[in-house]
Parts: sequence; C-alpha cells; structure tokens
Amino acid sequence: MDKRFYTVAETAALLRLSEPTLYRAIRTGEFPSIKVRGRYVVPAKAIDQLETDALTDPQDDDPTDQLGSAA
Repeated sequence: MDKRFYTVAETAALLRLSEPTLYRAIRTGEFPSIKVRGRYVVPAKAIDQLETDALTDPQDDDPTDQLGSAA
C-alpha cells in the first residue's frame, strides 16, 4: 500500500528543501498540509500534484516555485 501522508521531514527530503523552509511554507499557506494533534502531515496527493504540474508546464523550470519566497 502506498503512503497517503508524509511527515514534514520526509516531504522536505523528497523536495530537497530544508525542514524550516517547508514549515514556513506550510504556516503561510503556500504548501498544503493537515495538522493532526499539533503535528503537520503532507498528503501524498499534494506531492503528486507538484510533479504533475511540473511535467505539464514546460515553462516551469522549478516546481517548488509555488513555495514562493519560502524556498
């Protein structure tokens, strides 16, 4: 069974971002997450969508640009 959610640490590693950068993006609403009992998790579908968007928009060189200044 595939993962449905990733920890912030796992997501940061997948996207090659630092955890603090990803936390900033999450807190400002620039990156989708769910807060469960004080802990953030990232839906696997959000990561899949980043990949899809990057592959379908040939002008977008950096799919993490949607993280804005947090990246």
